[in-house]
Amino acid sequence: MHADSDVGDIVRSGDRLIAIVGNYGSGKTEVSVNLSLQLARRGLHVQIADLDIVNPYFRCREASLLMQSNGIRVVVPHGAHAWADLPIILPEIRGMLHPAPGTLSIFDVGGDDVGARALASFRTSIADGDYQLWQVINAKRPFTDSVAGCLAMQRSIETASRFSVTGLLVNSHLIDQTTPETVLEGWRLAQAVSAETGLPIRLVAVMDELADATELRVIDAPILRLTRLMTPPWSVPRPRSLARLQGVRP
Repeated sequence: MHADSDVGDIVRSGDRLIAIVGNYGSGKTEVSVNLSLQLARRGLHVQIADLDIVNPYFRCREASLLMQSNGIRVVVPHGAHAWADLPIILPEIRGMLHPAPGTLSIFDVGGDDVGARALASFRTSIADGDYQLWQVINAKRPFTDSVAGCLAMQRSIETASRFSVTGLLVNSHLIDQTTPETVLEGWRLAQAVSAETGLPIRLVAVMDELADATELRVIDAPILRLTRLMTPPWSVPRPRSLARLQGVRP
């Protein structure tokens, strides 16, 4: 699992619409952007919509040019509304709800139940079984550092969005202080949540420099190797991020 996972490991043949949800600060946007890029680079036709109406600092629209240069269709507000902290849901998004064969739609959804409300208006347009809703689990975030906390977050997101969570996405990190044990803590928590709910662990996101650590060989799930691309406006991007922005694979 510690070589780059194949597209078939990460997404299945029936996956055509994936919405990524979770608590605020869990790393949904970083995962959404990296996932889109890696799937596109492996030949999948990808389109991504920015549904984050909560956080003005970490939005997938920040990586629009990078994704577009990799053939990804990016649906975000344009012009004066591009960086507005407003609940803008574009009409083009409805066209993404039923993608053409061979196309995958990814929705980067805002944090907590507040952000998940953006999905509620789509519920009548999508039948059960026609979507994947992946809940991000980050054991280092408040309120979701226990099974009870993750289950409470799941219930609040499902109530707000009117969709049911279908899978778990592990992204346990402490930004630059992340260690293999940090990742394993999230993996163990997700295993416990999976045992409680019956939900599969669809993906484990790990920073590229840690992904080959011996300690992580116990992880029995597809690995998404992350390069940090999302940085707040007051931060200077790291060299690895700049390399990716310039089109150079690390």
